[in-house]
Amino acid sequence: MQNVDLVQLTGETKKLTAMVVEDEKVTNELLSSAFKNFFSKVDSCFNGDEALEIYNKIQPDIVFVDIIMTGMDGIELSRRIRQINPSQIIIIISASNDIEKISESIEVGVNSFIQKPIDTKKIIDLLISIVALIAKKKKIETKTFSISLPLDIYEVVNDSAKAESISKNAIIIRALRSFFE
Repeated sequence: MQNVDLVQLTGETKKLTAMVVEDEKVTNELLSSAFKNFFSKVDSCFNGDEALEIYNKIQPDIVFVDIIMTGMDGIELSRRIRQINPSQIIIIISASNDIEKISESIEVGVNSFIQKPIDTKKIIDLLISIVALIAKKKKIETKTFSISLPLDIYEVVNDSAKAESISKNAIIIRALRSFFE
């Protein structure tokens, strides 16, 4: 484990919400309790059907899922969540070492797979990777955009930008703000 500033890490993870889907009551309570130290809100579910219903209402930032559950298993749940939100962060937490199940979860596109039993080092490493993944997603979302303007509007924007000695983008952003206010 790298040298980690837990206060800084928790500061980042406390901005996020999580959902734990685990059918074993004691394990569910342990995971939920542990994650409540790191996330602003942790919802807990005991099966895939309940989790899908709650997921549709709350849309948490991270979903922690067990693979083997009665009824809808974790892989099917992950598949259905992916259909609702293709960019959802899904972490599989399972004691299963069934290569077929692990391969199937990778095909579904889960973000990470953690083997039970879980220790503190694994949780901290996982949280570091989640924070990095979210930071990367936010960076991509905030990249510059391009907009096509009709030539006559472009000339007005260009003249306004020259007159005020500001960028054309600033003029466009100002116009968009006033339009949407």
